[in-house]
Amino acid sequence: MLSSPTQPQADRLQPSPPSPTALYLGLQNTPTQFLPAARAFLQEQLNRAAKLTCDLPDSPEQLGQWVIAGNTRTTQAYREYLDTRKQGQPRRYFANRAHALFFLRGVAPTKLVDGSWLYGVLPQWQDLRLHTLVRTYLEELGEGEPEQNHVVLYKQLLAQHELEDIESLSAAHFVQGAQQLALGHLATDFLPELIGYNLGYEQLPLHLLITTYELNELGIDPYYFQLHVTIDNADTGHAHKAARAVLDNLPVTGDAQEFYQRVRRGYQLNELGLSSTGVINSFNLEQELHRVLEQKALVARNMHSDFCRIEGRTINEWLSQTGQIGDFLAALEKRGWIHRDEDPAQSRFWQLVQGNRAPMFGVFSAYELQLLHDWIAGEWLINDQPNRPRKFISPNRNQQDHRAGAGDFSAEQQLLEQELRTLGDNSRTQRLIELMSPAHHYKPAGLLATRLFARLQA
Repeated sequence: MLSSPTQPQADRLQPSPPSPTALYLGLQNTPTQFLPAARAFLQEQLNRAAKLTCDLPDSPEQLGQWVIAGNTRTTQAYREYLDTRKQGQPRRYFANRAHALFFLRGVAPTKLVDGSWLYGVLPQWQDLRLHTLVRTYLEELGEGEPEQNHVVLYKQLLAQHELEDIESLSAAHFVQGAQQLALGHLATDFLPELIGYNLGYEQLPLHLLITTYELNELGIDPYYFQLHVTIDNADTGHAHKAARAVLDNLPVTGDAQEFYQRVRRGYQLNELGLSSTGVINSFNLEQELHRVLEQKALVARNMHSDFCRIEGRTINEWLSQTGQIGDFLAALEKRGWIHRDEDPAQSRFWQLVQGNRAPMFGVFSAYELQLLHDWIAGEWLINDQPNRPRKFISPNRNQQDHRAGAGDFSAEQQLLEQELRTLGDNSRTQRLIELMSPAHHYKPAGLLATRLFARLQA
């Protein structure tokens, strides 16, 4: 007869919980399969959040005043920031354009599931207590208009600067997004926590205002961030609606205090994971450049001829082992291929990688080129006033039409319309809700589903 395993052995037999990255990707692709892991993850995060200091008022009836007071502090701090800039102080967040692009990539896992924590309230869309939460989710989705859908906007921003490769980011970058997806798919069991998380996330933070200002200075489209400044306002926007949702759902029977304590724990989830300012502060230009070049070396180490030698070594030899990038760059600088703190156009190495006729054209993405450019430029970029980037001029988005054209480009929408005509009212609404999930709402069928669902709210 076999004996039962000892406790340590039994623990080893238990599957390891997925990392925040794996959970994030799993909830996006196959959410049903990952729900048990999401529940365990969310409970663990809530236990951590319960140990943090909470600045919410003791009574939910004071939330309205709390929102206004927080908004006042933020706008006053922003006014002080603007005053320092007028006095000639440098940017507070982004030392250069590469730093700003690093930030856009680093916060992408969170931005690409924007609003997802609210998805789980859609099946209860006719419950008046949840009206403000449903409306908030629809507004995060741009009510089905691609030029207003937050995820569409952020995907466009990433594509413009070739920043889509986010899978290699650390697990800490995926914590907030994993929490949001978990709340969205487990709303039935974590509604007070969802409401509390929404309350925290929809408040206007100082970093959002400063980010919008400095991205614009660096010639990077700030519209995604500007949109959040306006819709999250404390008067009629998401910040106000988030506080209203707490009061709307406060139980008349049962333990209202326990409900509010769960709201407070959900609110504290906003403090976990890597924050926006944490991403900003983690930037080191040289380290990031080394990371990119080390990654390039994995596929480039046998692709160069042996004709060129730097400090007695071929390019292939320099790239043959990890950890040599710093020495390789130093050798290029020593041999005059790179002139630091000068216009990068004067460096022979830059001429090899930049321009349509450059021998290495296409090897580096737009982001990678920006890293190299700003690393070479150094002090020149700071001191050379005429070469500072100009402010971004926003396009007239009211004249843009991103909807699919005819034929195969609109096949998804046509098939969906045909399918919906065969369904009864309840089944039709359920189908629309399925397509408004975090995994689908930004796609053509999801955008159409959102527009049709929004009509039910009208």
